[in-house]
Amino acid sequence: MQIEVKGRNLPVTDELREHVSRRFEKIAKQVSELAVLEVEVAKERNPANPECQVAEATLHLKGVTLRAKDASRDLNHSVNLVADELGRQVKRHRDKRRKRREQRAAAAVPPEPAGGELPAM
Repeated sequence: MQIEVKGRNLPVTDELREHVSRRFEKIAKQVSELAVLEVEVAKERNPANPECQVAEATLHLKGVTLRAKDASRDLNHSVNLVADELGRQVKRHRDKRRKRREQRAAAAVPPEPAGGELPAM
């Protein structure tokens, strides 16, 4: 999985990049190598809003795009919240795909003869 970290109204440090890659390791194991994760961190300049550190993640998978956005007082906490939320979405998406695949496989198998007996020769 490719990870891109962008900053809006604040610089992106190596420490922040490392924190993001550590938090999204679990998700990286569950998705394709071709998946692209964009994490955008921002500091809102509204003094009336106490939760001004915002993290937004967009995960581009084959055929679907997953998004998560959270805000808190601490930037690392915002990244943690986004990672948890995106992890739930990835798990749900994988379960849906697995269920559909199993249903298609079950529909392709021909039914057994009635009574469970083999035909006589």
